[in-house]
Amino acid sequence: MLKGVAVRFDILFLFASNNFCKNFPFAILGTPTMGFRMRYFSIIIFLLYFSSAYGTQLLINHPQSESSDTVAEPGLKDVLSFPIGAAVKIKLLRNNAVYRKLIVQQFNSITAENAMKFNSLHPEPTVFRWSDADYIVDFAKANNIRVHGHTLIWSKFNPKWVTEFQGSRTDWENLLKTHVQSIVSHFQGKVASWDVVNEAFEDNGNYKSCIWLEKLGPSYIELAFRYAHECDPDALLFYNDYGHEFGGRKLQAILNMAKDFKRRGVPISGLGLQMHTVVRMEDAKIAKTLRTVAAAGLKVHISELEVSVRYQKPASFILDSNLALQQAEKYRAIFQAYQSIPKWQQFGITTWNVADADSFRNSKIKNHDFPLLFDLNYKPKAAHDVLMKRIRKK
Repeated sequence: MLKGVAVRFDILFLFASNNFCKNFPFAILGTPTMGFRMRYFSIIIFLLYFSSAYGTQLLINHPQSESSDTVAEPGLKDVLSFPIGAAVKIKLLRNNAVYRKLIVQQFNSITAENAMKFNSLHPEPTVFRWSDADYIVDFAKANNIRVHGHTLIWSKFNPKWVTEFQGSRTDWENLLKTHVQSIVSHFQGKVASWDVVNEAFEDNGNYKSCIWLEKLGPSYIELAFRYAHECDPDALLFYNDYGHEFGGRKLQAILNMAKDFKRRGVPISGLGLQMHTVVRMEDAKIAKTLRTVAAAGLKVHISELEVSVRYQKPASFILDSNLALQQAEKYRAIFQAYQSIPKWQQFGITTWNVADADSFRNSKIKNHDFPLLFDLNYKPKAAHDVLMKRIRKK
């Protein structure tokens, strides 16, 4: 990854060496004075500093393949029969080599955690900021990884200019269309699928109050799907939500919407179940929900999986071996239940980030939870080992 930097330092040190200074530049320029030699040496020191300070960043800002000459150990992507992914943080992807290497070794799909949300990509009416999202897409392409886009429309993460926008219904439809189609067009052929709308329902099955519902009514969901499909007919389009792995009215409202969309030809490809779940969640209930969702005849994406273990724990605690094994069994149960739905519907499972070290649950309090497959040091946990051994390709 940083071979270019190493070569640059070798060359600069060669130029800085005393023998080289004597034998090459001064053979042409004549015998140097002490002042000239000091000025020349100062230039070399400046070039060394510039290379150190900026050379690495210049290379990191242009993703390259993380492959090496050594044979990599097999990862989850090598043993599972469906795509396995992780949400990624742009800062870590840019700056943490261990993070990047683990992603390439273990996963064949990635989702941008925040870099593709409305306020990240479209902060002003006529301003689009592509650099972070482009970096993720370029990294994925360089390493043969699928990209799932998250998310085009959501009640949250809308910039101030949207929440303060004034206009007619037609103006709001144009705003929605411009945003959706600008994003989808930019990534056409690069992003395989999208969470078109995220979290539009309350737990009771009612539509969630948001600026889009207020200005356009429930039709904003359908419009977003149609606008996205117009720009990239090949992209798979998902509705994504949380909490419906528990069943109930929220799940039923989502299924009713999906069935209505299919009946009327609204281009919906699948449903995303975030599944921010807990170690004490009943296996049978999760399996039943997966079968119920699959019965809708759409692709199914477990889109933000994590298994929290902090029930009745203090704000900060240590994960012991017994709790780690309980978590491992919960992951196994979820993966096996997912593997039991029809193969064509298995869009994949995505964990909500890579390791406990970068889980959003630990962003404010260290050791607050341990919900993912890799630990605080990016080492595989019991859950990872169980999946590698017991969930095999079919």
